[in-house]
Amino acid sequence: MTLPLEGILVVSLEQAVAAPMCSCRLADAGARVIKIERPEGDFARGYDALAKGQASYFVWLNRGKESLVLDLAKAEDKALLEAMLAKADIFIQNLKPGAVAKLGFAIERLRRDYPRLIACSVSGYGESGPYAQRKAYDMLIQAEAGLASLTGGPEAPARVGVSVCDIGSGMNAYQAILEALIARGRTGEGAAISVSMFDTIADWMATPLLQHEGGSPPKRVGLAHTSIAPYGVFKAKDGADILISIQSDREWRVLAEKVLGNAALATDPKFATNIARVKHRAETDGLVSAAFGALDVGPLVEKLAAADIAFGRVNGPAELGQHPHLRRIAVGSPGGPISYPAPPAQWAGETRSYRPVPGIGEHSARIRAEFGG
Repeated sequence: MTLPLEGILVVSLEQAVAAPMCSCRLADAGARVIKIERPEGDFARGYDALAKGQASYFVWLNRGKESLVLDLAKAEDKALLEAMLAKADIFIQNLKPGAVAKLGFAIERLRRDYPRLIACSVSGYGESGPYAQRKAYDMLIQAEAGLASLTGGPEAPARVGVSVCDIGSGMNAYQAILEALIARGRTGEGAAISVSMFDTIADWMATPLLQHEGGSPPKRVGLAHTSIAPYGVFKAKDGADILISIQSDREWRVLAEKVLGNAALATDPKFATNIARVKHRAETDGLVSAAFGALDVGPLVEKLAAADIAFGRVNGPAELGQHPHLRRIAVGSPGGPISYPAPPAQWAGETRSYRPVPGIGEHSARIRAEFGG
């Protein structure tokens, strides 16, 4: 099976999460990705040792790549990188803004010397501006861009439990690179792309910002919804947490009759419309809590499903691992095969396989010989 990006060479001077996320997706699509690591390795290799002795983030984001160790303080290693870039289709880097230029690989110069090269820089706050030189990690950006202010319960802000700034930035970079590849196919010209973590989350914060500027700033409500009721978590009799979402007054009427057992609630002026239910949220939620608390989770779930009410269990990683909809892939690694969730996209009639996670410098000798270093 031929993959869409076979024959594309990616050189990625990367570490941590955002840039590796981007290059991992390129590798999944068939590109040859050469990951350049420092002599001590990508520091994400040391985040934990929970995936057969390796870091969980690292094994997730670095499958399908070749690992080349370079010391870019050495002239011969700089020359090797230059030789690779002369043949590359894509160059990705997430060093501190200005760092690649100090090493002699300014993006402007690379674009002049290699017009077909697509160069993508991933940073915290962009390549310029007052915060460009700040260190920028995922949780810092969650705080700085306002995301943490919306996350958690009323008592305090919280971080989103996965690295959404990094992951979102990596996916934005992937999308932009694919656009640049399409454009290059038409014009023959590469591109210089910049993706910042701050811009990624600012984009996702568009609705809360518009709400704030419209005079109704969103409140931090935990697993609830600021403008819809009932939309939140309710406990079954046996303690299981069930999240329900009532999106319309019609759905409220169904819930009232078929689950709450009180059809009169559908026409009660305090509850008949979403605006009224939000105004009387405590009473609305109290009615739902009482009905849910009278049933164990099994019968409750059956009732909700029969009424076609939108609901979900509030699961943790343990439940995810056993979920009937979880698809997994098995990926080789220096510590042995590792199973984890499959990438989301599926193609009809096609089953993809995924190349292994590299050991540090595993491909150095072969790559040096290939590119003359």
